[in-house]
Amino acid sequence: MTSALPAPRETIAYLHAIGTAHPPHDVHAAFRAWAGNRVAPRGRPVFERMAARAGIARRWSVLPPLAGAAAEAAPGAFYAGDPPPGTAARMAIYAEAAPELALRAVEALRAKIELAGITHLVVASCTGFVAPGLDQIVARRLGLSPAVERLLIGFMGCYAAIVALRSARHIVRSDPRARVLVICCELSSLHLQDTDDLESLLAMLQFGDGAAATLVSATPGGFALGTPFAATLPDSDSLIRWTITDHGFAMHLSGEVPRRIAQALVDADFAAAVTEGHGPAAIDGWAVHAGGRSILDAVETSLALPPEALASARGVLHDHGNMSSATLMFTLARMLEGPPVTRGVALAFGPGLAAEGLGFRSAP
Repeated sequence: MTSALPAPRETIAYLHAIGTAHPPHDVHAAFRAWAGNRVAPRGRPVFERMAARAGIARRWSVLPPLAGAAAEAAPGAFYAGDPPPGTAARMAIYAEAAPELALRAVEALRAKIELAGITHLVVASCTGFVAPGLDQIVARRLGLSPAVERLLIGFMGCYAAIVALRSARHIVRSDPRARVLVICCELSSLHLQDTDDLESLLAMLQFGDGAAATLVSATPGGFALGTPFAATLPDSDSLIRWTITDHGFAMHLSGEVPRRIAQALVDADFAAAVTEGHGPAAIDGWAVHAGGRSILDAVETSLALPPEALASARGVLHDHGNMSSATLMFTLARMLEGPPVTRGVALAFGPGLAAEGLGFRSAP
């Protein structure tokens, strides 16, 4: 009689540290002046009220401060012309500025942890296209081995950080020797649109530029990455959209998004999937994508979270705005510096309307 073989030990993937970077130009106040002057007089009080309540103090851009974000752009500034720059001109800046910002995030990570022996590179970005891709440019400039396996996650929007971390987790669980460098890099400010539409200007009010990098491996440390989940909310595909136009990527962010998120989160089955069946009260670490104050309010209210639960996310929104995929990584970076997390949830929303997330906890 043969005895049953012991079950194989499950490999745990760990997120060790996060390096972050943002450009030098704070354009938020200047954008408010520019946009406020474009809104029709009857809509101006609404814009000013929403801007004041946005919970954002600074947003950073790779473009100089007056590059389209002031009431009157400086002569020669990127957005000063009429018509505004075409998509080709915007992508030319992306090709130069995105690798530089991504590399700054990697250097910030290198200051925290040894990065030798990288076997895989996962890069997420939805605000630009270039070929060879951002992954190849970064790999070459970092001097990574040509044998490094690369994955480029494009145009998935704000939840792409979850997809990148989930992919890194799968890689490590399939090959415990893997050392996966994950980068999220977004230059949202390249897509300022020439419009006087109130909803569009309020959407643009949210977005800034930023990059984050992390290392995921099977060596214990930082946050252990847990079970991922994904869901697409029904009849919501028109609520968040990016449209490629001749003048950049036009973002549509419906004011209905917070309400639809709230509706989803009060559903018992959906909430159970988000919390791995433990319930919101059992979660002591909430890394929620700072897509906007109203989105954070919807999550907090729907799950009956205490006011301090989303402090890290609100701090990132205040200091950086919404940096698309990089935003969640900035929030996790703050949480790594805070108290240990016994049971955490990383959660982000994006086009679809889709929700993506995964569990995490502090390593022993």
